[in-house]
Amino acid sequence: MAQFNASSLLEILKFGKASASTVLPIFTQLEQDLPCNLELQTNQLEAVWELRWSSSSLPYLQVQPWFENLQVLLPREGRAMNLLRLPGPFGQLGGISVLAELQLEAPSRVGVRFIKGGWIGPQRAPFRPQLLAGIKQNFPAWLDITHLSDDLRLCRGSNGTMFALIRRTDLNPHELMPPL
Repeated sequence: MAQFNASSLLEILKFGKASASTVLPIFTQLEQDLPCNLELQTNQLEAVWELRWSSSSLPYLQVQPWFENLQVLLPREGRAMNLLRLPGPFGQLGGISVLAELQLEAPSRVGVRFIKGGWIGPQRAPFRPQLLAGIKQNFPAWLDITHLSDDLRLCRGSNGTMFALIRRTDLNPHELMPPL
């Protein structure tokens, strides 16, 4: 039954029909039936993920048609980036980003320390323009990965926010991620 639910949730997320009433029952069922274990699933975590549903009311944590809300995860390198950019070809012009250091904490928690934020421009070998400033994080942040598959990631953040993300196989995490 959980496999059917994962497929159903992916379909809901991909075709923009996500709402609390359609997402939450499947979300919680997948967390119970197929919980994440980062000791076994770290390789699945490394990817570019697109936010497709959030329980937050904050505009930058909502799915909007005028921007892509991406998360680049490189857990073996201890790095991550949140990236808001325009969709389609305009996305290659760059976007607003927040860079972070990651610390995996078994079985499913990822500690997050935000370090820089600002604008990152397009890659023009060997140069990539950036306007980033340091961030002083005065609070511990973490993300519990509650379900993880090749295509779907469900999480709960340190502020109680729930997130559903889909893998973007068309994007390479190493190409998007600037050096820290």
